[in-house]
Amino acid sequence: MKLHAAEQQQLEQLYLSIQNTTQNFLGYPVSKDFDYSELMPFLQYPLNNLGDPFSESTYRVDSRAMEREVVNFFAGLFRAHTDDIWGYVTNGGSEGNLYGLYVARELYSKGMVYFSEATHYSIQKNVTLLNVDYVIVKSLPNGEMDYEDLKDAVGYHRHRPAIIVANIGTTMTEAKDDTKKIKGILENMAIEKHYIHADAALAGGFAPFVTPRPAFDFEDGIDSISISGHKFIGSPMPSGVVIVKKDNRDRIARRIAYIGSSDATITGSRNGHTPLFLWYAIKKLGVDGFKKRTEHSLAVASYTEKKLKELGIKAWRNPNALTIVFPALSETIINKWQLATEKGQSHIICMPNVSYEQINEFIADVELEMCTSAI
Repeated sequence: MKLHAAEQQQLEQLYLSIQNTTQNFLGYPVSKDFDYSELMPFLQYPLNNLGDPFSESTYRVDSRAMEREVVNFFAGLFRAHTDDIWGYVTNGGSEGNLYGLYVARELYSKGMVYFSEATHYSIQKNVTLLNVDYVIVKSLPNGEMDYEDLKDAVGYHRHRPAIIVANIGTTMTEAKDDTKKIKGILENMAIEKHYIHADAALAGGFAPFVTPRPAFDFEDGIDSISISGHKFIGSPMPSGVVIVKKDNRDRIARRIAYIGSSDATITGSRNGHTPLFLWYAIKKLGVDGFKKRTEHSLAVASYTEKKLKELGIKAWRNPNALTIVFPALSETIINKWQLATEKGQSHIICMPNVSYEQINEFIADVELEMCTSAI
């Protein structure tokens, strides 16, 4: 049965609209340089990775094997201990953050959560959903956590286990909290019961390939990490990966007879196509491909910062960041280029799909507007 003419026209209009708006967006961390056409045949099947990806299930129309490879690939990048790994493909970084905090709460029911004022809004939402107490820590001017304020806050509540959320790429400035420093603060204060979750939704895909490597992974003291798949890698739908220590996950898993598997994830039914997309991207890119994407993005970010400064615009970025921050431009520029703007500041995020040609076109628009307003 076909759609009626009106519905067909509506669908075509949506396609044209998306095709048009995809051309010019520089303010959000979404990579669009992907081609998954080879996977199109799988869309005719109801892939559902319900339950634990590391356990078998009576429902076998799934992509669990690929999901396990995805988890193990990122666990390797994040220097997790091979005998203490568990994770799954989520529907995005926010779910991964929720899972990390859920594990922490189950381990430490009396714990206090600490996160900086520059933290992604999903953390505030997640602590509310989990009904846990929290303290918002100050941020430094670049968006990084104020470690002295963290120390003071933890000291005030030192009778309670400390659950820290570290940002590995804040939303507006791509600041990265130093998890090794955070771990050191907790150890120096003799806070034995503690848990560190890394929200690496933005920078997790490229942080392992940056020199000097930021302190953000399991070797640097974390207990769990969440990244987004649709950002640095690119995907037609939101996706992510969460990785935790298997010992911690084992404390909260429950066996469900109905599906013949354990239930250790946030949702019951889970998308079986997104693990397939991520697996495909990983296999096609390989570690060398990730490195090249990182090098390209950093080069374009440096170029963008330089071009904005040449126009007299006070642009800046954190060390080895793909995000360039600058005073908010006109509504016309913001709308055309879909620039995320907050508190009088806008930013451009040079994801791997962003080209020098796009930046030149953007700079030309800014320069033309500056010249016109000066007349």
